Amino acid sequence: MKTTAAPITVRSVCPFDCPDTCGLSVTLEDGMITKITGDQEHPVTRGAICNKVRQLTDRFYHPDRLLYPMRRTGPKGSFSFERISWEEAYDEITNRMKDIINAHGAEAILPYSFYGNMGVLNAEGMDRRFFHRLGASRLDRTICNAAGAAGYSYTMGGSIGIDPEETVHTKLFLIWGCNLVSTNMHQTMLASEARKNGATIIHIDVHRNRTSAWADRFVHIRPGTDAALALGMMHVLIRDGLTDAAFIGLHTIGYEELAAQAASYTPQLVEGITGVPAAEVEELARLYGQSSPTFIRIGNGLQHHDNGGMAVRTISCLPALTGQWNVRGGGAMKGNGWYARLNARKLVRPDLMPDTNVRTVSMNQLGDALNDLTPPVKMLFVYNSNPAIVAPDQNRVRQGLMRRDLFTVAHDLFLTDTCKYADIVLPATSHFENLDLYSSYWHLYLQLHEPVMETMGECKSNFTLFKELGLRLGFERDAFDINEEQMIREALDSKHNPLLEGITFDELKANTWMKAGSGSLPPITERIPTPSGKIELYSDSMRQAGLPPVPVHTPLREPETYPFLLTTGPNHSFINSTFANQEKLQKLEKEPFLHMHSDDAAELGLTDGERVKIRNDRGEAELTLRIGQDVLPGVLVTQGLWWDDSRRGQQAVNALTPQRLADMGGGATFFSNRVEVLKLGTVQEE
Repeated sequence: MKTTAAPITVRSVCPFDCPDTCGLSVTLEDGMITKITGDQEHPVTRGAICNKVRQLTDRFYHPDRLLYPMRRTGPKGSFSFERISWEEAYDEITNRMKDIINAHGAEAILPYSFYGNMGVLNAEGMDRRFFHRLGASRLDRTICNAAGAAGYSYTMGGSIGIDPEETVHTKLFLIWGCNLVSTNMHQTMLASEARKNGATIIHIDVHRNRTSAWADRFVHIRPGTDAALALGMMHVLIRDGLTDAAFIGLHTIGYEELAAQAASYTPQLVEGITGVPAAEVEELARLYGQSSPTFIRIGNGLQHHDNGGMAVRTISCLPALTGQWNVRGGGAMKGNGWYARLNARKLVRPDLMPDTNVRTVSMNQLGDALNDLTPPVKMLFVYNSNPAIVAPDQNRVRQGLMRRDLFTVAHDLFLTDTCKYADIVLPATSHFENLDLYSSYWHLYLQLHEPVMETMGECKSNFTLFKELGLRLGFERDAFDINEEQMIREALDSKHNPLLEGITFDELKANTWMKAGSGSLPPITERIPTPSGKIELYSDSMRQAGLPPVPVHTPLREPETYPFLLTTGPNHSFINSTFANQEKLQKLEKEPFLHMHSDDAAELGLTDGERVKIRNDRGEAELTLRIGQDVLPGVLVTQGLWWDDSRRGQQAVNALTPQRLADMGGGATFFSNRVEVLKLGTVQEE
C-alpha cells in the first residue's frame, strides 16, 4: 500500500523582475509543489503575494515545459526540433564558438540576457564570467531602468532612496509614472497603512488604471512631459516661499541655477505642455510644499521616453527643495540597489577579459546589431530573455534572427518566440531548483534561496550551463570549477559596502533574509554618493557629459508623421512576456486592448470593442479598442507583451517601437512612439 508523506512547507523567494522580491511559502506533497503563498514572517511580504506568483505551479508543471536539449531540424521561424543529448549540444556550441573565434574573433559572439530570473548567480554571475573570459562582445543591458537610474544618480549619486518600510509615516504620496497596484503591490500595502493614518495618495500618469482607481486623486499628463510638470511645481514652490532654505543651503548645490530655470515654467506654460490645468499645477505644488512628510515613488514608465533620464532627474530634485530627506517618511525613490551592492569584481571577474576594449552592443538596438554590425554577429546566445517579443523594432530584430549565417542558442523554460529562430534550444531550471542569492531594487533585504525541488528532466541552471561550457573550453579552473555556495560567498565579500557587514552565507542560511545596514541606516544626507557629497540640483558631471546641467523639459524626438502617441505599458497578469503563455492569466487579461479617448474614436468613426490596425513605418499590429476617458486625446495605451498567436490574431506590439536610445544611460524609448489607427476593412495598403 502506497504511503503518502505529510505536506511540508518550505521557504522560497520570488525570482521575477519585480521590485517586491517576495518571500514565499511553498507547500510540497510527495515532492510536488501544491501551493504557493506569501511568507507570513517576511517583514515586507507579510503573507501577501500577487496572483501571478500564486499560479507558479502552473508554470513549473506546464505541459510545454522544456526538459531536454533540442536541435533545429526545420527552417528558422518554425518550431521544428529534435531531441539531442547535452553532450551533443555542448559539442556543437563549443565547436561553433571555436570556429567563429578563429574566423571572425570572439567579438562575433553576442550574449543577450536580462532578468527573467533575478538570482544573482543566474542573472549576473557565472554567465558574465564566461563571456568575459571568452572575449565576446559586451551587452549593454539597458532595456528597463537605465535612463531613469542615470538621471536619478546625477541628482542623488546612485540608486539610493527612502527605505520603503519608512513610508508608513508618509502623509503625501506622489506615485509618478507607475502603475503601483500591478507592479509594486507591497508599496501599495505600505501606502494603504499610511492612508489609515491620514495620508493622501496622488497618482500621476498617462493612463487611468488600477492605481488611479485606488489612489485618492489622479493627475492626467501627456506622455513625455513629466519634467515640465516637475519644473512647474518648482516654480510655485519657489514663488510662494514653500522651500526649505536651511536644508538647501546645507545639503544641495545649484539652487540658484535651478531657481532661474524654474522661473520660466509658469503654470500656464506647463498646462500647454502637459495638459494638466494650470490651477491643478498650482494646487499640486502647494499641497506638496505644505505637507510633510512627502514621498515620491518614481516609476519605470516615464523614463521610456527620449527625455526619460531628464524627467527622472528633474522629479528627484523636488524632495531637496522642501527638505524632505530630513523627515522620517520623506524623500523619493527610483530604486534602492545601492544599499545591497555586492562585490561585483569578484562575482563577474572583468579581469578575465582578454581585451578590455571589446565592443559594447546596446540590447535596445539588437535589430541594428544583427543586421548592420561589422564584423557581423555570428553567434547569439540568449538566456533570461525573449528578444523576439521584448526588444524594440521587432521586424528588424526578426530579420536579423532569420539570417542563415547566424547561429543562435536559446536557454529557457519554454519554446518562446525567440526559440523559433534558434539552432540549439537548452532546457532551463526554474528558480525552485536552484541555490541562489537575491537582493531587491526596492526593499533592503538580501535573501538566500535553497532548492525546494529536484531538477526536472535534464534542465540546467544558467550557473551550471556557463560553468560547464567554460570548463569544456579549458578556462581557468579557479574561476569556473566552483559551486554556487562559493560564488555566493565571493559576492558577499563586499568590503567596499559596510552596509553588508555581518551578512554572510552562513548567517543567511540560518536566517533566510537579512537587511542591509542591519535596520539602522544613517540619515541619507550623511551618505550622498555624488561627486560633491551633496544633492546636485546643478550637475557638473552632466555638463561634462554634454547634457544640460540643470533640469529642463525637452520635446520627444519621434517625428510627428503619425497622429497618436502610443504607450505600451505592463498589464496586471504578466511581467514583460513572462506568464503570457499561461492560460489562467491569459483569461484574466482577455486579450490585448488599445485604449483610446472617446473624442478620437468619434472623429475616426470607431466603436468600443472594434478591431483596428495600428501602424507606423516600423510595423503594425491589430488590437481591440477600449474607448473612454482613460487616456487623453491623441494618446493610445496598450498593456502587456503577448506572445505571437496567429489563431487569436496577436502580433508583437514591439514591431512598432523605436530603437532610439534615451537622453542618458542608453535607455530604451519604447513610449516615444507615434502611430496611426486604421479601421479594419478600409485599410489602404501601401
